[in-house]
Amino acid sequence: MSNFNQQEFNLLRKISKKPTANQRELAVEMNVSLGKVNYVLKELKKKGLIKINNFKNNPDKSRYLYLLTPKGVAEKTKITIKFMQRKMEEYEELKKELEKK
Repeated sequence: MSNFNQQEFNLLRKISKKPTANQRELAVEMNVSLGKVNYVLKELKKKGLIKINNFKNNPDKSRYLYLLTPKGVAEKTKITIKFMQRKMEEYEELKKELEKK
């Protein structure tokens, strides 16, 4: 994952499933600090992978909506495919080792 880390990927996955989650909910789900979530969100936005909008009609103006951009969706998909390929390779290696025994 060049120029992309596991926490960024995990956060992309979380917000693609629940774009209305707040930072505190995301921090609890990811088992990281609130500050870390805030930092990673800013990095994802800087890379053009997410857009951050606040709810216009919500009286609580601190609520945000996190949306993956087309670039974010493509990056998430690419990383998911690489992860699955790596797991399949590991499976094949283990299978060969077990067949030798």
